[in-house]
Amino acid sequence: MIKRTLYFGNPAYLSLKLEQLSVKLVSEDSVKTVPVEDIGVIVLDNPQITMSNALMEKLVENNCAVITCNSKHMPSGMLLALQSNTVQNERYRDQLDASLPLQKQLWQQTIQQKIRNQAVVLSSVIGDDAKCMFVWADSVKSGDSENVEARAAAYYWKNVFPHIDCFTREREGDAPNCFLNYGYAILRGVVARALVATGLLPTLGIHHHNRYNAYCLADDIMEPYRPYVDQLVIEIVKEFDSKELTKEIKIKLLEIPVLDVLIDGKRSPLMTAVSVTTASLYKCFARESRKILYPEME
Repeated sequence: MIKRTLYFGNPAYLSLKLEQLSVKLVSEDSVKTVPVEDIGVIVLDNPQITMSNALMEKLVENNCAVITCNSKHMPSGMLLALQSNTVQNERYRDQLDASLPLQKQLWQQTIQQKIRNQAVVLSSVIGDDAKCMFVWADSVKSGDSENVEARAAAYYWKNVFPHIDCFTREREGDAPNCFLNYGYAILRGVVARALVATGLLPTLGIHHHNRYNAYCLADDIMEPYRPYVDQLVIEIVKEFDSKELTKEIKIKLLEIPVLDVLIDGKRSPLMTAVSVTTASLYKCFARESRKILYPEME
């Protein structure tokens, strides 16, 4: 079943009633309910939202990712379950025992697929000029020792928004950087949720190792999925004449978990595909496979 993504941008009281998320908006008298088991991600984007502890407990029990936003309406925090897999200890040990050569091979596969997916997005924008991206993808070595990812990224961001003069990808940069930031934060929550459900530590990355980053593995695994967010943002830029992260644009970005993707020869919602990816990652850690499954853009 496809899990729902819920966004709350107005003052509200959120509580649990008969296994249902009960929503009471401050501005309305009516109460709406949603089955907790149907929810995959919740985004809280208002400082006047109150959530009961009973509801938080039930959301965590059902492996729902709860994302909170700051005063600038950008995702800033995330609540995840500490335990969502019955053999979590065993899987932690397999993850911790993963050899350095295996981690480098997995990172190679990750960057190769990321660049290939970027190439497809870029081809839809500028045409055959993106062929060099496919060449670079094939040239990525174990661990991306020659940092092909950076070379491809420089070319990609220079050309992916041709109608925006001198666009540069910066976290605090001009629009549509804010759209990308918001979309990546939603994607990160989806990936972290899937990793926890698979019984893996989202903190322990195969490449990212920032001591201050609690989601290094999520940041690793989301790389080949980023182009799906980029593609959606390209559509948003065409559809909306706005440089602000409006409510309408946020609603479009909340479609990310249900975007249609192709993985392992099958079509599925992005949220389901991420679970396929994290399950294949564990098989690599358990020495049952040497290949991690990622989506392929067409």
